Amino acid sequence: MQNHSEFVFVLQGLNDSLTNRHLYFSFALMSYLFTIFVNLMLVVIVCVERSLHKPLYIFLCNLCLNGIFGASSFYPKLLHDLLADSHVITYTGCLTQMFVAYSYIFCEFTSLTVMAYDRYLAICRPLQYQTLMTMQKVAQLLFLTWSFSLLESVVGITLTAQLPLCGRHLSKIFCTNWEVVKLSCSDTTLNNIYGFVLTFSHVLQTGLILVSYTHLVRASLRMQSNRRKFIQTCLPHLITLLVFTSSLLFDIMYSRYGSGRTLQALQNVLAAEFLVVPPLINPIIYGINLHEIRSRMFSNFTHKLDVSKPRS
Repeated sequence: MQNHSEFVFVLQGLNDSLTNRHLYFSFALMSYLFTIFVNLMLVVIVCVERSLHKPLYIFLCNLCLNGIFGASSFYPKLLHDLLADSHVITYTGCLTQMFVAYSYIFCEFTSLTVMAYDRYLAICRPLQYQTLMTMQKVAQLLFLTWSFSLLESVVGITLTAQLPLCGRHLSKIFCTNWEVVKLSCSDTTLNNIYGFVLTFSHVLQTGLILVSYTHLVRASLRMQSNRRKFIQTCLPHLITLLVFTSSLLFDIMYSRYGSGRTLQALQNVLAAEFLVVPPLINPIIYGINLHEIRSRMFSNFTHKLDVSKPRS
């Protein structure tokens, strides 16, 4: 089993779903297409409207593109397996899927941290905001966000790739680092330490976001304008953070402490929630709450209706 070039994992998560595979395929396909559509629509609106070329909306575009990136690590393989008789994935394919999925997770956390920093400057230090948050600073923050996220994933996948494996059956519908590490024949202490370091660093990021929000709440209570800005721009960010963090915690806790007697369909939902829910609802939350985006979407929609009407 040490020849990884010929090694194949067996994904067992869909074994109990074969009778309804066409129903699941239709639902998964619609969910994937809708996720791509709503994220791309928001990105296109920001790109086309020059008035939206501001740090907040640029960071939002990055969040949407990362959502497509994460969803694409999960849906294509799932759609293939729902129509296939055997649910297998090569060793290289498994590592690639894990790399993309974890890059998405790390980038999501870092992007939300950067967006919290942007909102802190905009509300708590409005007079210095234009000086502190320049387009050059935005580009640097985006570069660091993706660089650190990809580096974290590369290190984790490299550590996992060094492990000799004594099994090939994964209980989920997609590859995760924890499931692969559990198949190892050797000591996984280094992998566990690195996992704890990553967990601590991203918990620290969440802590920094919450600390920034204490300052934002205080500033919004002092002035009516800050209160309106907080509701329109910070509230969707906070909802996004809570949705993503809770989805990820569900997966982490269930992977380690979940009961194997739980219904397979429920296991699949809990396992894939962090790859399905945040990319789907993030652009909807921001599209509904951000007045400038909502007004642009409405104006574009009404313009298309006017164009399509026959002239008398």
